[in-house]
Amino acid sequence: MKKLVSAFAALVLLAACGDSTNAPFNYRGLDFSLTAQQFADSMLARGFVVDSAASDSGRTLVFAKTAEPYRVLLAMKDGAIAAVQENYTLSSNDSTRQMWQQLRDGLEKELGAWPDCPILKDDHKVANFDTGDGFVSIILENTYTPNLNVRYTKKAEK
Repeated sequence: MKKLVSAFAALVLLAACGDSTNAPFNYRGLDFSLTAQQFADSMLARGFVVDSAASDSGRTLVFAKTAEPYRVLLAMKDGAIAAVQENYTLSSNDSTRQMWQQLRDGLEKELGAWPDCPILKDDHKVANFDTGDGFVSIILENTYTPNLNVRYTKKAEK
């Protein structure tokens, strides 16, 4: 009987100490509950710079960093983050296919979930991950020029 009580107490303790809450939806560690200004400041602190020629003040900001193979587009609405998108610049359709697969496999491991991948052609692939609080989509469109995007979109509040 003592062993049963001890085992039950250990189970209750384990359940109480375990992290039962999910991490909030984020983009590379930056929570979507941040204001757009806080997000921009965090990106600047990470060494990114604002591409003012590609940005639309008040609605979108584009960040670039020479050490990264992508640019980050921040879409804003009323000072809040609406979506974040990485746009990859690669040299060939083969390199975008390989990068798409690497990103898909990495997010599959990170999120611990299988993506929804509609059956499309080899030159057009989509992987949608439902994180609970939002969606992460990897979109490959190799029509005339290589085009690879990763979009982070928070689900609408109810």
